[in-house]
Amino acid sequence: MKVEKSKGVFTSYKIEGNHYDEVFEGDSSARSHYNILFKQFNQLGFRDFKELSEYAKVSFYNQGITFAVYSDEQRGVERIMPFDLFPRIIPNKEWEILESGVFQRNTAINLFLHDIYNGKKIFKDKIVPSELILSAKYYFKEMEGIKPVGGIYNHVSGTDIIKHNDGKFYILEDNVRCPSGVSYVIANRIAMKKTVPNLLRNYKVHSVEEYPEQLLEIMQSVAPEGLDNPTCVVLSPGMYNSAYYEHSFLALNMGIQLVEGRDLFVEKKFVYMKTIHGPKRVDVIYRRVDDDFLDPKVWRKDSVLGVSGIISAYKEGNVSLLNAPGCGAADDKAVYSYIPAIIKYYLNEEPILNNVHTYRCELDDDYKYVLENMHNLVIKPVDESGGYGIMIGPKATKTELSDYKKLIAANRRKYIAQPVLSLSMHSTFIDETECFEPRHIDLRTYCLMGKNKKFLVKGGLSRVALKRGNLIVNSSQGGGAKDSWVLEE
Repeated sequence: MKVEKSKGVFTSYKIEGNHYDEVFEGDSSARSHYNILFKQFNQLGFRDFKELSEYAKVSFYNQGITFAVYSDEQRGVERIMPFDLFPRIIPNKEWEILESGVFQRNTAINLFLHDIYNGKKIFKDKIVPSELILSAKYYFKEMEGIKPVGGIYNHVSGTDIIKHNDGKFYILEDNVRCPSGVSYVIANRIAMKKTVPNLLRNYKVHSVEEYPEQLLEIMQSVAPEGLDNPTCVVLSPGMYNSAYYEHSFLALNMGIQLVEGRDLFVEKKFVYMKTIHGPKRVDVIYRRVDDDFLDPKVWRKDSVLGVSGIISAYKEGNVSLLNAPGCGAADDKAVYSYIPAIIKYYLNEEPILNNVHTYRCELDDDYKYVLENMHNLVIKPVDESGGYGIMIGPKATKTELSDYKKLIAANRRKYIAQPVLSLSMHSTFIDETECFEPRHIDLRTYCLMGKNKKFLVKGGLSRVALKRGNLIVNSSQGGGAKDSWVLEE
C-alpha cells in the first residue's frame, strides 16, 4: 500500500534511510501488518487527530497517570506521560523470538544471582571475574548464603530491547532491581480502547490487562512455606516517589494493601502491618523501595522509607521480598557484557537475543579505545537508570567530551561504552508540527518469575524519543509511549 502524500496525517512523512522504519518499507509502502491501521489513520485530518490526541491526554489526566521528573532544572515536577495514539504492532512470529529470548535471559540471570551469593562456581571456573561482581555497587555481602523461596531472585524483570537497522533485536540493558513502567502498558491500552475503540476490532491483539493478577500469583507462589493464604503487600516510598501512581495502581488491582515503611514493623523476626484491628503478619512484600533504604539496620542508617529489621526476617525465611536485595549486581552495565557467557554457562544454550558490544573502561585496552573514539561512542554509568548520566558521543560538544574523559579517569569502574546503535523508528504524531514524523523507539518487556511459574506481558512498553534525532527514550528525558500490540496470529 503506497503512502498517500496528498492528504491525511502522513502527508509530510519521510522515511529516514539509515534506520529501520517499523511502519513503512523502503519504497514508502506500509508493512503488511500495518495496512489496515495505516488506512484508518490516513483518513483522519490533522484537526480530527489532534482532537483524539487531546482526548487521550484528558483521559490520562483524569486517571492521575503521571510521573515525576528529578532533573536539576525540574526537580519533582509531575507530568502526564506523553502518549501517541498510533500503536506499535509486533507480529506473532517476532514476539515468539522475543519471548523465548527474554525468558532465557532472565532464567540465566536468576541462576547467576543464586550462584554469586552462594557457591560462586562461576568465579572458580573463570567465566566472570570475581572482582567485577564483588565491586558492583549493588552486590551485598549480606545476601550471601540466603536462598529465597523457590530459588527466585529476579521475580520482576524489565528487559530493554531495540531493533537495529539490520532488522535484528538487541538487548540494550537488563533491569532487575525495581523496574517500573508496567502500569503505563495497561493505561495505554485503556486509553486506546476509550479513544479509538474501532481500531482494535480490526486486529486480534493479545491482552495486557491481566498483569496485576499474574503478579499476585507470582507473589503467592513464593510465600514462606506452610501458608495457604499469605498476606501480600506493595511497599512504596510514598506519594512523592516518581512511580507512586504505579505502586497504587498495582496494589489496587491486585486487591492488596499499599503500605509505606512506617506501616510495618518487625517483631521476633516476623514482619507485621499496623491495622485498626491490631498487628497483622505480612508474608510477601513487593517492595518498590531501593535496596539502600530497605533496612536502616543493614544499609542506610538514616532511611525512613524502609523497615528496621526486615532483613533479619528475610534471612529467617519468614517473609519474601520481590525482588531480592542485591539483584542489582546482575544489571550492572559492566556485567551486561558477560550475559551471553552466563547464558552458555548455566543453560548450555546459545543466546537467542543479541548483546551490544561493550567496552569496560576499567580494562586498559578498552579504556584506551574509548578515549580515542569517544566521539563515536555512547558512554554510560554502570549503576544509573532513567537515562541519566548518558553521553551520546556524536552529539557531544568538545567540552562535554573533555568533561567525560575526566569523569571516566576518576572512576574507570563506573563507566562503559558502546557503539551508537541505530534504533528503529516509528511513525509518531508530533504536536509542534501537527503531523507524523519518524522517531526512535525501544521496547521494555516485563517478565515475571515465581515458583514453577513464569509470565511475560504480551506487549510491553514502547518508549519513544519525541525529540528529532534523540536516542534516549526515557520519560525522564522527554520521551513518550505507545500502546504495543502483539498479534495473536
